Amino acid sequence: MMNRQLQTATSLLLCGLTLCSGCTPIQPFYFKEDGDLSHYMDVATNIEYPDVNAQPIADVANAQEPLTLANAQDFKMWDLSLEEVVRLTLENSTVVRNLGGRINDGGQNISTTAPEALTAGGGNAITTYDAALTESGYGGNTGSQFSGRGVEAALSEFDAQLDSSLVWQKNDRPQNFGLAAAPDFFNPLFRQDTGRFTTGLTKTAANGSTFEARTNTNYDQNNNGSRTQPSDWFANVEAAVTQPLLQGAGTEYNRIAGPRSFSESAGNFSDQIDGVLIAKMRTDVTLTDFEAGVRDQMRDVENAYWELYFCYRDLEARRVGEASALETWRKVKAKFIIGGEGGEANTEAQSRSQYFNFRAQVEVAQSNLFAVENRLRFLMGLGLDKRLIRPSDEPTVAPVKFDWATIHTESLARREELRRQRWTIKRRELELIAAKNQLLPRLDMVARYRWLGAGDDLIDVPRNGIPPFLDGSTAWESLTSGDFQEWEAGLQFSMPLGFRLGMTTVRHSQLLLARERAVLQDMELSVSHQLGQSIRDLDLTFGTTQTNFNQRAAAEDDVKAVAAVYDSGRVTLDLLLQAQQRRAQAESAYYRSLVDYNRAVMLVHYRKGSLLEYNGIFLQEGPWPGKAYFDATRRARRRDAAINMDYGFTRPNVMSRGVYNQAPGTAKGAPYEGPVPTIAPEPIAPPAAAPQASVTDSGEFIPTSNISGVGYLEELPAVGTMEQSATPALPSTAPAAGVVAPGASEVVPANPFPRSSAVPSPVAAAGSPAVGSVPNPFGASQPLPAVSATSAESESAAYEPQANYAPAETAANAAGWAGGQR
Repeated sequence: MMNRQLQTATSLLLCGLTLCSGCTPIQPFYFKEDGDLSHYMDVATNIEYPDVNAQPIADVANAQEPLTLANAQDFKMWDLSLEEVVRLTLENSTVVRNLGGRINDGGQNISTTAPEALTAGGGNAITTYDAALTESGYGGNTGSQFSGRGVEAALSEFDAQLDSSLVWQKNDRPQNFGLAAAPDFFNPLFRQDTGRFTTGLTKTAANGSTFEARTNTNYDQNNNGSRTQPSDWFANVEAAVTQPLLQGAGTEYNRIAGPRSFSESAGNFSDQIDGVLIAKMRTDVTLTDFEAGVRDQMRDVENAYWELYFCYRDLEARRVGEASALETWRKVKAKFIIGGEGGEANTEAQSRSQYFNFRAQVEVAQSNLFAVENRLRFLMGLGLDKRLIRPSDEPTVAPVKFDWATIHTESLARREELRRQRWTIKRRELELIAAKNQLLPRLDMVARYRWLGAGDDLIDVPRNGIPPFLDGSTAWESLTSGDFQEWEAGLQFSMPLGFRLGMTTVRHSQLLLARERAVLQDMELSVSHQLGQSIRDLDLTFGTTQTNFNQRAAAEDDVKAVAAVYDSGRVTLDLLLQAQQRRAQAESAYYRSLVDYNRAVMLVHYRKGSLLEYNGIFLQEGPWPGKAYFDATRRARRRDAAINMDYGFTRPNVMSRGVYNQAPGTAKGAPYEGPVPTIAPEPIAPPAAAPQASVTDSGEFIPTSNISGVGYLEELPAVGTMEQSATPALPSTAPAAGVVAPGASEVVPANPFPRSSAVPSPVAAAGSPAVGSVPNPFGASQPLPAVSATSAESESAAYEPQANYAPAETAANAAGWAGGQR
């Protein structure tokens, strides 16, 4: 009864405890718990940083505050030529940098771009390590474009292989043997000690043959009574050869796909076609990609350089407009204070608005200058410091003519994209050859020859002539005596019925080849149209430069004339303000067209594949170790002393046409090896004198520094006077890379666009010829439009436009402005 009551009480207690605890899990209790849970983490995944000791370069670690409108005073001018910019860029270009994406407007919006290409995808960056990475690929999967096999890894399949094994074994087992007459002939309790030692050397030849030399040594000791000696040694030396006769035969196939054993073919394995020639092509493609990356970087560098030049000129034009607007505001404000004529409130407001309009343009132009300089600095691999790069080269103004047939042929031969696609086509052709070889049955000829010997011992130095298995006999003496020789010869054959995999492989390779050829044809069409567009842009920008220069000169004359008339009180202020605005716009438009013309010349070289040569850049392989040259010389001498053998159908076809001359038709066939000039920053010159004072609405004068907070940059030197140039004529034949031929005079024309000194002729009466004409500053005749005769229905004079095409031989050419004929 007591036990039943105790059980009932215990059950009720456990039920109560269960209800009180609920469904929440309870942590267990530990006696030695000290409360240190530092190793415990209450999250499964968290943002962490790798433990990598990578120090930033000095240009990043010592980067200073960038130049802005609020921080535009403390800097030094750093004059750099385009050649120096290119040199610094290449010196600092372990990784090929670009501004990200394509600048479709010719570089006019470089200031709005940001260098985000590397941060967005660093794994796809082009570096100087790429060719070496492809060359040293081992065939493993590294998760990058360098996962394939390199040339050395592909050649390793033909390396000699040394293998060896040494195995000892102990056997102790009962056997189902028993003879009453000879109980020990087959011992029912079998005990044995064995040893096997083998060493072999295997070599695969370039034509698919496999040669093997091997030695085998076996030891056997057991308790069977049927043996003459309880232990014996067997030794043999053998040589074997396997020669494919159909599938897998030939030097060409094995260099394309690599060697393939009989067992792999019999198993119908689908091997990847990745032999020595394919690996070599992969390296050539990587070199082509690297060349294209350097080419694109040079395009971006030159775009940024000339855009920076334009920013300086555009800033100067806006500054001139601001200064003239400020002077006009002063005059109107003075009249407004005294209440004179021309000082009305609306006139004063117009002049004030014009000034601040120009001031805003100056601020935007200066900020753009800092941004473009920063982009150029990034392309050069330089950090932010207190030097402001300023182009020291003037853009060329010589007309450049290219021979269409020559550059069109050159573009189809030299464009990196076409060369890369041709490498792809060549790879597909080789893959098709290998695929067709795999359609053949596998038929191998095998042969083996063996010398063997046996004895009670393995080896003994004195030869005793004892026959095998007698006391004192040795296996190596029996082997070297030549008494026991074996050989075998035969054929191995394997063929899949139907060749389904082989036919599929061939068909796939044929389709790949057809696709790549079609892509090449359309790429050539695209290159042809791109080159044609670049020539069209070249002529357009040169003609636009001529027109904008005339507009610039006319706008300057317009401002002077309207200012003189305004001072006499015959026109209102708004005409003067509009003339000043047009002058600033014409100045900016002229330098924009001049920079675009230089970009167009660069773009023609870019489209025809000679941009690196145009910038004096030549790609060359670095030096190998001295041992490599020694080994190459030794192999060359060995081949020279060998007997020339005709490989017949196994001789591989031509894969490459060799190295393309990077400087055809010029003397620039090697990179520059002279001393590198030292570039040192120059201190900033004192800024141009600003107007001393301005007038406020209350009539008080205040310093202009309180009006404008823009830190002006040092003025660029003017283009020159408006005088005709007397530069000697250039040679008739110019190099492919530049506009001016080597040896020609390096004197830059003071102004290739001379300002007209003729006075515009008045409008002639109806029906009369034009009295005079304005000569074209570029040397071509430019008559004024003649006045047409008035019709009976209308008495108004109408201008009849006339053609204004420059003749083949102009005065500018005679003066020495002729561009190089390309």
